[in-house]
Amino acid sequence: MVDTLSKPAWRAALLASRDSVPPDIRLAEASSLARWVSTLSGTVCAYRPVGSEPGSTLVLDALLDAGCRVLLPIVVRRAPLDWAVYDGPSCLVPAAFGLLEPVGPRLGTSAFLTADTVLVPALAVDRAGVRIGQGGGYYDRSLALTSGGAGAGAGGPRRVAVVRDEELVSALPREPHDVLMTAVLTPTAGFTPLG
Repeated sequence: MVDTLSKPAWRAALLASRDSVPPDIRLAEASSLARWVSTLSGTVCAYRPVGSEPGSTLVLDALLDAGCRVLLPIVVRRAPLDWAVYDGPSCLVPAAFGLLEPVGPRLGTSAFLTADTVLVPALAVDRAGVRIGQGGGYYDRSLALTSGGAGAGAGGPRRVAVVRDEELVSALPREPHDVLMTAVLTPTAGFTPLG
């Protein structure tokens, strides 16, 4: 892939590549991501992966085992994401878009601003921190609330894109609303600062 592709072209290529990853590789990558996140502390906004997204509930449970307070997103129409506490797989119920969401009290759309780290699903991220998501804009609307808004570098929680090793690329197309990631988490290299 070259950095002149449009975001839709990047998405199509990245999704096709992810869909071809064998289940045993996905499990090994999820286990590796779980080991990396076990070094985190404080409040962590995370997500339960859907489809071919890297990770699994292993990551969520590793955060709990590390003593983290874990928040998961709740999709609320086209608004920024709401958040609720994750306290194990039994608290998850089916929701829109094939998601599983926590059943606990909703904490509001700005709850993630109090987090120490936000693990952000991504299809790819570049070394400057530009992220390509699935295209729904849910995380973009939430990330826009962080200190500095679009393009923000410092301020607010650490924003960590979670991708497969080969999805950390040299350059991606950037749009004005894109909020930069401050780090990336990959199965092999773990946490790497961006920007």
